Amino acid sequence: MVYKEFQDLKLSALGLGCMRLPVVGNDDGIIDEASAAEMVEYAVSRGINYFDTAWGYHGGNSETAMGKILEKYPRESFYLASKFPGYDLTNMPKAEEIFERQLEKCRVGYFDFYLFHNVCEMNIDAYLDSKYGIYEYLLKQKENGRIRHLGFSAHGGYDTMKRFLEAYGEKMEFCQLQINYIDWDFQDAKKKAELLKEYGIPVWVMEPLRGGKLAALSSEDEAALKELRPEEKIPAWAFRFLQSLPEVKMILSGMSTMGQLEENIRTFEEEKPLNDAEMERLLDIADNMINGVPCTACRYCTSHCPQGIDIPAMLKLYNEHVFTGGGFIAPMTIEAIPEEHRPGACVGCQSCEAVCPQQIKISEVLADFVQKLK
Repeated sequence: MVYKEFQDLKLSALGLGCMRLPVVGNDDGIIDEASAAEMVEYAVSRGINYFDTAWGYHGGNSETAMGKILEKYPRESFYLASKFPGYDLTNMPKAEEIFERQLEKCRVGYFDFYLFHNVCEMNIDAYLDSKYGIYEYLLKQKENGRIRHLGFSAHGGYDTMKRFLEAYGEKMEFCQLQINYIDWDFQDAKKKAELLKEYGIPVWVMEPLRGGKLAALSSEDEAALKELRPEEKIPAWAFRFLQSLPEVKMILSGMSTMGQLEENIRTFEEEKPLNDAEMERLLDIADNMINGVPCTACRYCTSHCPQGIDIPAMLKLYNEHVFTGGGFIAPMTIEAIPEEHRPGACVGCQSCEAVCPQQIKISEVLADFVQKLK
């Protein structure tokens, strides 16, 4: 197992994400605890020492299951991470209540790593609102030794992350980002990673395989990669991409089967970062996988929109939503936008289309977006 140094700790470069544990009968809320325990035992025996759970995973049952499973191991032998569930605004006044319950569910006296969960457009104002006292409460738990390292995860845009860092960056020790070779450009992961570098904050990675989308490629793309590394399996390319980024200290993978776990552990027996030619080929493949609306964000359209819609931002979210096949990112982001500036506010005047260099049928795309969000 490859290990990474973080402060005075030695972390396995591969961590076990506990959002996709094996379940019973395709019911995400019923964890197959016997299978999960078997996977944890195998992971520990092969050197994995980092486990990432959260309040909402598996319908609230991930923390409970992991508490039972990890209880058999010496507390100092593993690192456990959980998160404050700020993705639900009703939780904002409940920081103390939730944190105490999380410790009980996980059967521990402290969390090695604890995060503000999912900093995004929908919750940034609440996270920064002193009336909830979340930041102050979590710092107090850190002072008391019940949080060893404090950080945050983010699905929001660059500007939202910057607001959070301007307020709390001095005390943040790590940040968990969705990074993979699709989202390096598609979701501005590269730009976000550079922002974290300015603050001296190391990167934890979530969704390295983009929810499984990068576990298999087209036969054409697979053949192109096999020319470069005949022995490398396709999922491993996603991990090799991340091993090429020096700022990355932890790569979390939500593994549901023993087969996935075994294969990923084999990948992390060594570091094999990409060379320049391999990196270029992989990012070219990523670009070709998107096939979205070809907006270049020139912003000619925005000055011609009588509704004041941020059209490039909407088209970017549309591409994300279509590529992902749904998901939560687009709905979550749009919910934070005033209704009069959402895609549904488009009146179909086509003034924007008259000045679009890419000749995008913007009114049709926005109308389709509205339907896809229903």
